[in-house]
Amino acid sequence: MPHPLITQARDGAVAILTIDRPAKRNAMDLPMWIALAEAMESCSADDSLRCVVLRGAGEDAFCAGADIAAFETERGTPEREAVYGAEIGRSFQSLRACRHPVVAACRGWTMGGGAGLATMADFRVGGPATRIGIPARNLNIFYAYEELDPILQSVGYAVAMELLVEGRVFTGAEAYEKGLLSRLVPDEDVQAEAVAMAHRIAQGAPLANRFHKRALQRLRGELPLTAEDYEAGKSFPYTEDFREATRAFIEKRKPVFKGR
Repeated sequence: MPHPLITQARDGAVAILTIDRPAKRNAMDLPMWIALAEAMESCSADDSLRCVVLRGAGEDAFCAGADIAAFETERGTPEREAVYGAEIGRSFQSLRACRHPVVAACRGWTMGGGAGLATMADFRVGGPATRIGIPARNLNIFYAYEELDPILQSVGYAVAMELLVEGRVFTGAEAYEKGLLSRLVPDEDVQAEAVAMAHRIAQGAPLANRFHKRALQRLRGELPLTAEDYEAGKSFPYTEDFREATRAFIEKRKPVFKGR
């Protein structure tokens, strides 16, 4: 259903979705993840569209990822985790599965789940002040295989390891050099260039664009994973380190990890 913090506008054949929570760097709570997935799925079903732009409100952030302060009420039990995991996965995949090309306007803070959303998009526009990072190691969060694959396909093993294991946060220039950004423009031009790119894409034959997006993904093939692999990826919410990291974030202190 519609959500006041996930807004949608139409500019000709281009849909513009906005994460509209600038006071919290456009951080996403569970209802927002659900609403974004629904909006993306609606766009995908609209044959009159030819491209989708995803942007963040304000000048400071595309999206700072999940609202960690909401974890205490949204996560923590098997029932909650099942819902949260399914819905955040649906939200990420809604960008990748969208039949139309998707452009992410990565102005400013593009972190955690925000970086995850951006890497699910087909194109990413950023500026010098863009900051892209995935601080999953700081929260003992395991990224799902389906969310890791687009990163690996885009930038390769070495850069993926910098993001996930070293915890590097790339500037816009670094992200462009490493292939995380498709286009680097002045910060004040990021939103406009993302929309302009979308209109250039929309000038192409829509059937060809949709086919090539799907074909390139299909050429990747199925992920070579077992049921045990998937289950292992779901285990982190029940670790002591995840609970400690969540408490530390809320208490504004450094977590003490024990490896269990």
